[in-house]
Amino acid sequence: MPGSLNAQPLAIGCMRLSTAADRDEARGLGTLHAALDAGVTLLDTADAYARGEADVGHNERLIARALATWSGDRTRIRVATKGGLTRPGGRWEADGRGRHLRAACEASLRALGVPRIDLYQLHAPDPRVALATSVRALAALRRDGLVERIGLSNVTRGQIEEALRLTEIASVQVELGPWREDALRGGVAELCQAQGIALLAHRPLGGVTGARRIEQDALLREIADRLGATPAELVLAWLRSLDPVVVPLPGPTRPEHAAALARVASLRPSDADLARLDERFPAARALREPRASRRPAAGADGDVVVMVGLPGAGKSTLAAAMEREGYERLNRDEAGGRLADLLPELRARLAAGRRRLVLDNTYGTRAARNGVIETAWAQGAPVRCLWLTTSLEDAQVNAVTRMLDRHGRLLEPEEMKRVARRDPNSFAPQALYRHRRELEPPDVAEGFVRVDAVPFVRRTPPGHEGRALLFWYDGVLREPGPATPDRVKVLPGRREALARYAAEGWTLLGLSRHPEVGAGRRTAAEVESVFERTHELLGVRLDHRYCTHGDGPAVCWCRRPLPGLGVELILRHRLDPDRCVYVGREPSDRTFARVLGLGFTDADDAFRS
Repeated sequence: MPGSLNAQPLAIGCMRLSTAADRDEARGLGTLHAALDAGVTLLDTADAYARGEADVGHNERLIARALATWSGDRTRIRVATKGGLTRPGGRWEADGRGRHLRAACEASLRALGVPRIDLYQLHAPDPRVALATSVRALAALRRDGLVERIGLSNVTRGQIEEALRLTEIASVQVELGPWREDALRGGVAELCQAQGIALLAHRPLGGVTGARRIEQDALLREIADRLGATPAELVLAWLRSLDPVVVPLPGPTRPEHAAALARVASLRPSDADLARLDERFPAARALREPRASRRPAAGADGDVVVMVGLPGAGKSTLAAAMEREGYERLNRDEAGGRLADLLPELRARLAAGRRRLVLDNTYGTRAARNGVIETAWAQGAPVRCLWLTTSLEDAQVNAVTRMLDRHGRLLEPEEMKRVARRDPNSFAPQALYRHRRELEPPDVAEGFVRVDAVPFVRRTPPGHEGRALLFWYDGVLREPGPATPDRVKVLPGRREALARYAAEGWTLLGLSRHPEVGAGRRTAAEVESVFERTHELLGVRLDHRYCTHGDGPAVCWCRRPLPGLGVELILRHRLDPDRCVYVGREPSDRTFARVLGLGFTDADDAFRS
């Protein structure tokens, strides 16, 4: 394919030569020279491969020195580098803005000492920047002659497809190894195979822990011993055998390890050996066997149902209804362990002739769903998908409602961390945001016989007929931020208006935020004394709730516009949200009302004479 890496090079990843705590310049140069002498022709690096912000570009400069001092033919060596991660304070933070990528590319050109970069990759998508923006920036670098080819790293199949609609992509770099199968199960490898895109497999040996596991694996050791190789070398040869697009990137840190790579290129496991390895690591079928040859014939017996949707989307409720219709449920929350631990049980039930099964776990990625699909296919059972299209806002309300039902109150952040270990349904807001970021919408191309969308419909619980006005205190009922009761000042017209609303039969409720309580600067009793004085001046007592948590990422469910406090009041007073109105001023007030299904009125309108 034009613009791709056409041959299957022997390659290494160079990160640890610069990020290791015990890095040594002389040893690093020796390792690179040994790799080049062993036949390595592709060196993968990044500007961020350094110890911190002041050290950015270290790995690129090291490679430039190694190439300049190597006695071999440098014209056959290609260097792939990456931009899009920064290292403030030693952290790894994404920056996918176009201006950053251009500046990073220009700095990489200087560090490598070349007029054009062979392969320039986006190091990771930036959640704050549209992927299309970053991809267009890479395409502009190629158009302007700064780079020859462009690639992506740490992406999903959907993100690759999005990028391909914009420009040509030469490479995709993702983690891939014997026990890191997401690239195979999630469709990334298949797409690269179909498009002729080089799949650069980083951490192919799984780091220190993975390497130890490889060395201890009986099958790998048996075959490797017979071939006169090490288990690690066998793994690299097996990965290369999957398809010519697959290019493993081991990361040697010593010359002797780099020199051993010469044996990998010439290692040829037999077809029988590869078949045994594929059986040991079955995700390889994604590249070895066409999908059509594995799926059950049309009309095959069985109905395995996979539910896909956010936590709190309503999967459990729907699964319970299917159980009443005769389906058997397989759920990790009840069985414990990992999603993969459900697969043997799925296999056993299908083999026993129990063919109507529903799995209502959070199957947010193609890789997670693939395990179910392949297991069912091996038993001749078709799989369909129920796609719960519940919005993030509705999922939030459902999650809070379930927490209140199970625990009687909103849990504190530290409590949620502890409780989540035994109750996966009591999670913090960040968990829901993470699932939304990682969610890959299901597609029949994954192997489903069909994907049925299930919209969410919220129904008011029986007996919830009450109506209420909910007010934000500060800036709506009183002047903002009174620290003590003697400083409370209610805003003009509020006392009279609240008396009128109460006479009309409205339940009056109030919400506020006092992070100083959580920070230990004030006590709950001191804050309550301020509310007491506020209610005295208003002439009416409001049932009220307030958040005590600070700014930053949401760690609680009670900080506006998250719906926790609103749900608590709705349940306590048996309110019908359609009959309730929230009174506020800020954009977050409008969002809060919308999430809960409340009407919204601006404070100026609510208190106009």
